[in-house]
Amino acid sequence: MNIIEVVSNSQKQLFLDFARRLYKNDPNFACPLDGEINGIFDPKENSFFKHGEAIRWILTDDSGQVIGRIAAFINTSKAYSFDQPTGGCGFFECIDNKEAAFLLFDTTKAWLKERGMEAMDGPINFGENDNFWGLLVDGFKPQGYGMPYNKAYYQAFFESYGFKVFFEQYSYHVDRTKPFPERFQKIADWISKKPGFEFEHFKFSKSEKYISDIIEVYNEAWRFHDNFTPIDIEDIRKMVREGKGILEEDFIWFAYHDGKPIGFFVAMPDINQILRKMNGKLDFWNKLKFLYLLKRKTITRTRITVMGVLPRYQRFGIESAIFLKMDKAIKAKKQYTEVELSWVGDFNPKMISIYESAGGVREKTHYTYRYLFDRNAPFKRTPIIPLENRGTKRSKE
Repeated sequence: MNIIEVVSNSQKQLFLDFARRLYKNDPNFACPLDGEINGIFDPKENSFFKHGEAIRWILTDDSGQVIGRIAAFINTSKAYSFDQPTGGCGFFECIDNKEAAFLLFDTTKAWLKERGMEAMDGPINFGENDNFWGLLVDGFKPQGYGMPYNKAYYQAFFESYGFKVFFEQYSYHVDRTKPFPERFQKIADWISKKPGFEFEHFKFSKSEKYISDIIEVYNEAWRFHDNFTPIDIEDIRKMVREGKGILEEDFIWFAYHDGKPIGFFVAMPDINQILRKMNGKLDFWNKLKFLYLLKRKTITRTRITVMGVLPRYQRFGIESAIFLKMDKAIKAKKQYTEVELSWVGDFNPKMISIYESAGGVREKTHYTYRYLFDRNAPFKRTPIIPLENRGTKRSKE
């Protein structure tokens, strides 16, 4: 077997094509767009290269056939905030061959050790963790956009190599054809009518205002959390630019108290329901197909990617009120019948409770693993968020 660093355009294509071949007959797999994956490894497109580095490899057998792939990265803004300097590995795909999988893990470990890392998380993304983060271990069904899908046998590879679960990630589903639980509805109605509280949805015409509001709430809600790093405003701007034409303005809601932003909610239509038909390609004809299917209201599910409330307002029922606003917006667009609430970590029991009180049913579980290079070092799972700091369901770690 041979490990080959991905450098040339032909190698980049082999990296992408391997996933297409591996999942060719799997109806649950929605191939990510080639441009999106390549963009993660392009310093011109990915802002994380300002404070990090990344590399990727393919693995071939003796006949030159690709049998695996993996990437490694270091986010220096976060790597040194842990007990051990920690890098990451991701975009792992492999045939059902333990020797091949271990060679891929060994390669990432060696690269990270050369750069001073003492641990690696995986499978993760070189970016925010609302996309391509975690290993699916339960709920092998079509995934929402950005949520990873993988072979079931990968879990045995990670765990037999020595990775341990750093935290669990849960995705909940809410059937929007059913009413909210009565208690949830009462709390939402009460806070919606309380003097001093206002709620409004995103508008592209005022996008800079709302982007600033997201940054303000997010950074204040999370600044006391372990391993916190401020969100990059350019990443939010990029999301808004790329989402124009897809995002529903009234699926993004903000809460204010006396004019000050205190909470926000972001939900996105699950474009995987269309991308599943495109096999990762967005050429001219697929662009036309995408627009056609979008206009035909093919998308029936929306996914919450991030939601935040300032800690001192969490007992007011702000989350309930925002959900109520969203519910009304969804019911006005009858093609949407399901909401995926993803993901929430097992370290955030308050948000888990909110999801369940809204009628959410846990349907998918992903694991984020950690591997300590010193096999004798004590392993610690990610700490539970203190009650006073549980301000955000962080699709951001």
